[in-house]
Amino acid sequence: MQMDTSFAFGACINPAVIQEPAFVDYFTKHFDWAVFENELKWYHTEAVQGQLNYADPDALLDFCDRHGKPVRGHCIFWAVDRMVQKWVKDLPNDQLTAAVQGRLTSLLTRYAGRFPHYDVNNEMLHGTFFQDRLGDDINAFMFKETARLDPGAALFVNDYNVEGGGDPNATPEKYIAQVNALMEKGAPVGGIGLQGHVTNPAGEIICDALDKLATTDLPVWLTELDVCESDVCLRAEDLEVVLREAYAHPAVEGVVLWGFMQGHMWRQDACLVNSDGTINDAGQRFINLRQEWTSHARGKIDSDGNFKFRGYHGSYVVQLATATGKMHKAFSVEKGDTPLVLDMDV
Repeated sequence: MQMDTSFAFGACINPAVIQEPAFVDYFTKHFDWAVFENELKWYHTEAVQGQLNYADPDALLDFCDRHGKPVRGHCIFWAVDRMVQKWVKDLPNDQLTAAVQGRLTSLLTRYAGRFPHYDVNNEMLHGTFFQDRLGDDINAFMFKETARLDPGAALFVNDYNVEGGGDPNATPEKYIAQVNALMEKGAPVGGIGLQGHVTNPAGEIICDALDKLATTDLPVWLTELDVCESDVCLRAEDLEVVLREAYAHPAVEGVVLWGFMQGHMWRQDACLVNSDGTINDAGQRFINLRQEWTSHARGKIDSDGNFKFRGYHGSYVVQLATATGKMHKAFSVEKGDTPLVLDMDV
């Protein structure tokens, strides 16, 4: 019996949705990870200079701890000019440098070891605020300082439209070049985030983008997936297209949905759960795919004392029933082509 999967599925949360019983029920049953929608962003934790407020991320972390859900850290900085709070923009460069260091130190010393991932400087393909103000080395500095303060976290780039093929500013080639440039400056880039705000997805285009990004040898996550379609039946089909491409690709290690409940999403035509708590066709399709990608096998050993099965990556418990009783043994199926052999002494 498979106990959990190596491939992660997650969803974003905020203080409002964790008060909704229908949301909490679907989230705790069908997702392994969480990410905070806005509550960790700099404009939320320090809207006014010097007035730090971590009450919301603290409460959300407590919720995730109680339910055993690891959390992606989104995000330390945001490169897009309009997403930078006014007081930060008004600082002269020397004070801006100090504010960047202060943000890193405050956040990462408070939460060291709590977030397995960080999106370090969000959407650098679409924004250059910090680079324009503080020079070409600032992005690599953010990665290096984050790694110094919280060395256990995997540090991600994170951007949108890369998987869609329609944005000349966000091609896979430009994303790869950005990653390579950061690493040449010593930035410990540990993962590639594809946001995945998609409409009318084409599997071939998504697969092509993933193939190109896989040449970096970095893990890829879809970090903010929402599939927008007003017809919920078509939405279910489109969602399946994206999820199958992601799940099948060896470079992809996880998919995080950017919400799933009507009335609590950035894009309303992407919900899986209706506002009254009922699960729609897209939500049921997601459940069905998760069940499909979970392995359970039962049978009898052959004349040589062997029982063979194919299983998805993850952790398992085997139960062996004999004339004298039952035995249990835990094991894991990891990535790789070599068959796993599990010995049980009867």
